[in-house]
Amino acid sequence: MSRPAVLFPLFAGLETLEGVGPKSAKHFEQMGVERPRDLVFTLPYALVDRRRRETIMGADFPTTLTVEVTVGAHVPPRRKGGPARVFVRDAATEFQLVFFHAKGDYLQKLLPTGQRRLVSGKIELFDGLAQMVHPDHVLRPEEAEELPEFEPVYPLTAGITQKVMQKAAQSALARVSSLAEWIDPALKAREGWPGWAEAVRAAHAPRHLGDVAAEAPARRRLAYDELFAHQLTLALARASMRRGKGRATVGTGALQGKVLKSLPYRPTGAQMRAMGEIADDMASDRRMSRLLQGDVGSGKTLVAFMALLVAVEAGGQGVMMAPTEILARQHLESLRPLAEDAGVVLEILTGRDRGAERAAKLKALAEGNIQILVGTHAVFQKGVEFRDLRLAIVDEQHRFGVAQRMELGAKGGAADVLVMTATPIPRSLSLAQYGDMDVSVLDEKPAGRKPVRTALISAGRYDEVVGHLRQAVAEGRQAYWVCPLVEESEVVDLTAAEDRFRALRAAIGEGVVSLVHGQMPPAEKDAAMAGFAAGRTKVLVATTVIEVGVNVPNASIMVIERAETFGLAQLHQLRGRVGRGSAESTCLLMYQPPLGETAERRLQILRETEDGFRIAEEDLAMRGAGDLIGTAQSGLPKFRIADLERQAALMAVAQSDARKLLTDDPGLKSPRGEAARVLLWLMEQDRAIRLISVG
Repeated sequence: MSRPAVLFPLFAGLETLEGVGPKSAKHFEQMGVERPRDLVFTLPYALVDRRRRETIMGADFPTTLTVEVTVGAHVPPRRKGGPARVFVRDAATEFQLVFFHAKGDYLQKLLPTGQRRLVSGKIELFDGLAQMVHPDHVLRPEEAEELPEFEPVYPLTAGITQKVMQKAAQSALARVSSLAEWIDPALKAREGWPGWAEAVRAAHAPRHLGDVAAEAPARRRLAYDELFAHQLTLALARASMRRGKGRATVGTGALQGKVLKSLPYRPTGAQMRAMGEIADDMASDRRMSRLLQGDVGSGKTLVAFMALLVAVEAGGQGVMMAPTEILARQHLESLRPLAEDAGVVLEILTGRDRGAERAAKLKALAEGNIQILVGTHAVFQKGVEFRDLRLAIVDEQHRFGVAQRMELGAKGGAADVLVMTATPIPRSLSLAQYGDMDVSVLDEKPAGRKPVRTALISAGRYDEVVGHLRQAVAEGRQAYWVCPLVEESEVVDLTAAEDRFRALRAAIGEGVVSLVHGQMPPAEKDAAMAGFAAGRTKVLVATTVIEVGVNVPNASIMVIERAETFGLAQLHQLRGRVGRGSAESTCLLMYQPPLGETAERRLQILRETEDGFRIAEEDLAMRGAGDLIGTAQSGLPKFRIADLERQAALMAVAQSDARKLLTDDPGLKSPRGEAARVLLWLMEQDRAIRLISVG
């Protein structure tokens, strides 16, 4: 399958465009513009009104004006490096054009005395005199037609001027030809959207301010094209996952019943609903690809374990994968009591298993004697064979994009896949990141989780906080103390954390304060965590957020130093580490005054709510999508036009439309299907194109 010929001109080299040489091509690359198509999707963000006026009289200065003038006297600079001035007269008054560093007779050629010229630029009053410093345009009356009434303003990078950009964009637009329509006709009519080529031309030739707004029909249409291409890719990934023959895995309910009976509480409605959705998916002969999304403490572990039991009841095996060894061990700890209630064999496999022990585990796994395996990505190394793997659960820490999910699908034979995430993601982002999956959401807190009291405290009250902590430790309580990541360098962070550790040890007592940080060898880190979990140490000082993945029900105090340097979602995750036991829990957000407006807003939101979904929506509004999940590793697509924060609703329409198109036309063979293929090529979704050909 190769790129359709109609798109060749848009995928040629940049230097084939007018006014782009090797040097400016290099500069364009800095903007991520490598081909004419990239310029087509780089839209102006503002426009300058260049409509002609008779005179500058009566204008509201400073402002940009375009008038025809008669050129008068030239006044050379009074001193070296000073400004040269040219007097000009419009229909009603006189003003000056001012130039710095003009060479030789350049000005005389540009503005010959006695001739008429069209000048356009910003006019300001200086000591009561109207001046235009370095006009943007000086044209002969016969060239005046070349100046559009509204001139688009493009985003630039060093080395590229508006003139170069405009010329290149116009040259790229000349290559745009009309393409067959891929948008659903009813949707297009309802929204009043133009065709693709028409939309591109309109977006580059705004006529008034409304035309550069995201809501302008041409722009909405182009944003939708991006979202639709992205959702089509996800829908193809989903279809290919499901095409892989699944196996019907039907549980008997026997083991699940044992666990439910032994629980000291009743599962929430949301948990029951999620368990049902997962069991139904597993029972069908299509492969499951589902996301289990739940806030800190919403009870994902139980839901995941019940799904693993369905696999075991059907005579198969299940695996649960975590991104780090520490998290894998934590899963093991939280699943162990449930496994004992159910009477199933649970084991862990990580990169640390070596020699005879590892060989014994692999043998037991291949023979089916280990029913549920917990591990890191090491479970996918060569030599790890399951007797009958039915379900793979991935504990997603945002490091598992569509590509890895597809790979997992290939590896697990016909295994069903469940991805878990503890980060509540606003709907628009979850569609962008997980649009290929079906989603179950745990949006209720299990009974018995007490709310965490959250307080803001200025760093000046440090001694008071330490006193409070000493008192709490004396009463047998445990606390986390999270140090800020202020410096760019880990070394400085480490020093800060070690200083804090020493200070707290001096204040609270030897032997009860321990430290974990990113530079420690894993075994030491585990030992420190284990000591804290077992209650041997009472205060755990930590530099990084991730290390605190451990579940310690007795820990009821969380101190976060320089809380204003953390993101909302991070703070929410950290706070979720306390309030897991029966004690009243507190989270102290220590900040360095004065607080900026945004930082203050962030900390206030945390004080007001423990609802992770609301926090995530606020975070999205404040920080933007890429930032929210660290775009580099998030698998979030980079959109040139679409805006995930503001166009969430469009994303949802794109998802249902893409899924419907594929249901009606799985091979994209219909005229609209063919048009959609062209869209995928245009949007460089090559991976998706390979998926069509598989089908």
